[in-house]
Amino acid sequence: MTISKEPLPAPSRRSVVAAAGVVSLAAALAACGESDDGYDSDPAADKAPEEGKEGEEPAGAAGAVLAKTSEIPVGGGKIFKEEGVVVTQPTEGEFKAFSNRCTHKQCPVTSVEGGTINCPCHGSKFSIADGSVKSSPAPKPLPAAEITVEGESITLA
Repeated sequence: MTISKEPLPAPSRRSVVAAAGVVSLAAALAACGESDDGYDSDPAADKAPEEGKEGEEPAGAAGAVLAKTSEIPVGGGKIFKEEGVVVTQPTEGEFKAFSNRCTHKQCPVTSVEGGTINCPCHGSKFSIADGSVKSSPAPKPLPAAEITVEGESITLA
């Protein structure tokens, strides 16, 4: 193999601009994986669930008993992860149900405190009374879910 001692040609303006674009894109993509809200983004949690589509009701089994009414605190609620719903009791004897997936990035909500349903991924908060957005970045309310309250039993409708 012969090594040439001639200088390499200067890079063209086009190749310099293209290389800068690639570096900028890589930096932007790296920044998307970071969060300044105190939560690390979980790529699996940021994906929409494979079953169902945004805006559809949760995929729990209709007729399944979720809880007794006494298990849902007044002014709070309980998350049913496997059934994909959150059941709340905004006022004594009034029960509501919503999807457990945040409308921002479809992360599952993880707590019901202080009158809101809370998503840990990016800080969205939703009203326990109607699912409306109380704190962004969620763009839409949580979709309502159908429940039936008979006696002391709460079931998916």
